Amino acid sequence: MHSDTDIEIKVLMEAIYMKYSYDFRDYTGASQKRRVLHAMRDMECETISALQARIMHEPAAFSQLLQYLTIPVTSMFRDPSYWLALREQVMPVLRTYPSLKIWIAGSSTGEEVYSMAILLKEEGLLERSMIYATDINPQSLEKARKGVFPLDAMREYTANYQAAGGTSSFSDYYTAAYNAALFDGALCENVTFADHSLATDAVFAETHLISCRNVMIYFKKKLQERAFGLFHESLCHRGFLGLGSKESIDFSAYGPAFEPIVKRERLFRKR
Repeated sequence: MHSDTDIEIKVLMEAIYMKYSYDFRDYTGASQKRRVLHAMRDMECETISALQARIMHEPAAFSQLLQYLTIPVTSMFRDPSYWLALREQVMPVLRTYPSLKIWIAGSSTGEEVYSMAILLKEEGLLERSMIYATDINPQSLEKARKGVFPLDAMREYTANYQAAGGTSSFSDYYTAAYNAALFDGALCENVTFADHSLATDAVFAETHLISCRNVMIYFKKKLQERAFGLFHESLCHRGFLGLGSKESIDFSAYGPAFEPIVKRERLFRKR
């Protein structure tokens, strides 16, 4: 039997989809419930139904709620061993192509985008690469475009970069001022930031590498299958797919269509 809260959340997600075309209906329940209740308190709504009434009549309120529904949990070179595996196992293969298209799905506030750009630069591949950085949150995309990150995070990011096999001084990639780090704009000259939903949108390009990390953990099985279908359709023959440390394609209907390259790091290759 469903609780009143569960019913209200389901109705809220249906209303969001019908009103704004954002589809959160197949996101996992526990995480979604936690985020909605947090938003309800911060936005001073006594019930979820009251929150729904606000977002139905106030687009600004929906924009505010969206920040809770898509809370970014990210950092540069997060899980350094993943980036080291990309450097050692994937980049040598990508080097054989005259041009590259790379899709970072769920790019959030851009930390992974800049990490990828730095890796490609150090491997001599940035100038011939086109990176598509997509997310459903316009505010996150705007932050990613600016390339400004907290200066106090640079110590952690530097350690991650070094553990990921970085070949330069990490500080060469940004300028520090006013407690912020502004990253070199040249890193993103070939980056296209775009609004794209794995729940509702279609494939937009043939790609050689897709990195979608720590996004699928928030999806129910049905939405995971849809996302894997998009990735399979987008990837070229023998293209690469990178997932988050708690994600796997093994139990998906698309599992047989991929082979593990570095299984521990969730790096797969299309068969």
